[in-house]
Amino acid sequence: MNFAGTINTKYDHMLKVLYVNALTSAQADNIPAETMGALCFAQIAEKIDTKGNSTFAHVAMPCLGGENVLYEFLQTIGPIQSGQNGDVRFKCNDKVLFGVITLDESKFSDEANTPPLQLASKAAYEQIFATLESQDFPYVLRFWNYMADINRTTHELERYRQFNLGRQQAFSAKGQEVSGNVPAACALGTMDGPLTIAFLAGRTASLPIENPRQVSAYDYPAQYGPRSPLFSRASLASVNATNILFLSGTASIVGHQTLHAGDVIAQTEESIANIAAVLDVANQKASKKFKITDLDYIVYIRNPEHFLSVSSVLKARIGPNVKATYVQADICRFDLLVEIEGSVEQQ
Repeated sequence: MNFAGTINTKYDHMLKVLYVNALTSAQADNIPAETMGALCFAQIAEKIDTKGNSTFAHVAMPCLGGENVLYEFLQTIGPIQSGQNGDVRFKCNDKVLFGVITLDESKFSDEANTPPLQLASKAAYEQIFATLESQDFPYVLRFWNYMADINRTTHELERYRQFNLGRQQAFSAKGQEVSGNVPAACALGTMDGPLTIAFLAGRTASLPIENPRQVSAYDYPAQYGPRSPLFSRASLASVNATNILFLSGTASIVGHQTLHAGDVIAQTEESIANIAAVLDVANQKASKKFKITDLDYIVYIRNPEHFLSVSSVLKARIGPNVKATYVQADICRFDLLVEIEGSVEQQ
């Protein structure tokens, strides 16, 4: 992974996640053929240059710390094929598939007072699972979910909870597991824009990792909505000789409750404690040990004025050379101020 800004470094990993803060015009014109897709974090889409790549998705989140754009690239080796199934755009080789779907909620009618976001999320996930079935990629390794106004209430229900309803309906309709062996994921709120979901799938199942300090998300009590979120705290995937750990969005939750409401420093420290606990479990199952300093992190901060406080805690707790980039985003609970996700590959 590289935060300095090059995307054409040669490597021999079957799967690589690469963070780049900005692209020069030359780099934008020479995106490697091995690039499967990218999430492009920027306040407005005009700041990014996709060069027509169908699996590049704009995420309407401002970058913090003086950067304008953050690209999260997924790269591989070997020939890549492109395809589209309904609204799902994807690229794949014989080992992994990366796909993106964006849906405009306004195109979903308000049937029987059903929230459009619920209908859109159900439709998106049903199309994702249909695509994976048609391409023979049965195992999702990681989901990325982004939606506008995630904490706003409409139809007497918070929008994040509407999304969870539609997601679980699609999982159930398509015969997917709704507890236990579920993929890593994040769900964040954007400034605006469509429902955007990206996903990475393989032909070998990943190993879900849970956190002993937390209730599994799919077992949350009913106070968090009529349907629980569907994600593991992390997943450990193996693609040929490459092992990759995907850390789901991690926040200041112990048990099932938010801790340290209103205190961004304490929430950041609690989030890091949760990351350490997840890595302890992962290290019991991995052939090689992961250290908290190994991961590359994306840090979502609700209030931009908290950037210096959050980044200072990461440098103090993880190390002065912590590999982290920061964006402004709404978190899935209104009382959460920060969320951290990450990944690391090893051979």
